[in-house]
Amino acid sequence: MAGNQWPLIRAERIALIADLENLTDAQWATQSLCSDWTVRDVLAHMTTTAKMTPGRFVGKFAGTGFQFNAMNEKGVKEESGATPADTLAAFKAVLDRTTAPPGPLDAMVGEAVIHTQDIRRPLGIPHTFQPEAVTLVGDFVIRGNLLLGGKRRATGLTLTATDVDWTRGAGPEVKGPLGSIILALTGRRAGLADLSGDGLATLTGRM
Repeated sequence: MAGNQWPLIRAERIALIADLENLTDAQWATQSLCSDWTVRDVLAHMTTTAKMTPGRFVGKFAGTGFQFNAMNEKGVKEESGATPADTLAAFKAVLDRTTAPPGPLDAMVGEAVIHTQDIRRPLGIPHTFQPEAVTLVGDFVIRGNLLLGGKRRATGLTLTATDVDWTRGAGPEVKGPLGSIILALTGRRAGLADLSGDGLATLTGRM
C-alpha cells in the first residue's frame, strides 16, 4: 500500500477546499470538534502537518521543549495568516505535497478523514468519503492507542459500518457510518449520535 495513500489524501484535500471556498467569517470562527480550535485553526494545523518532514518534525518538537500540544499550537499560529482567505490559500499551496511527519502514511489519511470531519460537522457540511480512504483509517485507528486511543475504545466490540463494507472485532455491536465510528473511536462524542447497537453504551462509557 505504501505510496498509494497520496492519491486518497489529495482527493480529500481537493474536496475540503471546495467545501470551504465560500465560508463566512463567522463560519471560519466556528468551534471545531477539536476542543480548543476553530474551523480555521484545524485547517491551519492540516497545512502544518502537510509541510512536515521527519527532520522538520524533530526540529519543531525540540523547539517547543518536546511538548506536542505546544508544537501544534505554534504551527496553527504560523499557518493561519492574517485572514481566513490566507489560511485557505496556505492549505491550497500544500495540495500536492507528499511530505509527512515520521510514522506510517496511514496516519496522513487519518488526518484527511478525521480533521476534515472536525471541520465539516460543526458547519453541517455533508461529505461522502472515498471508501478506500475511510476503511484504511478505520483499520488504522483500531490498531493502536498512540495519540488517539482507538484500540482501547474498540476492544471487545463488533464495529459494523453501514455505508461501506467494513466489519471488525467481536462482541456487542456498534454500527453506523464508518466516519462516525472513527470519530467515536478517536474520542469525539459528535460521532455517537449516528451510531446504534447493543455495544453503544460500552463505547460511550470509554469516551
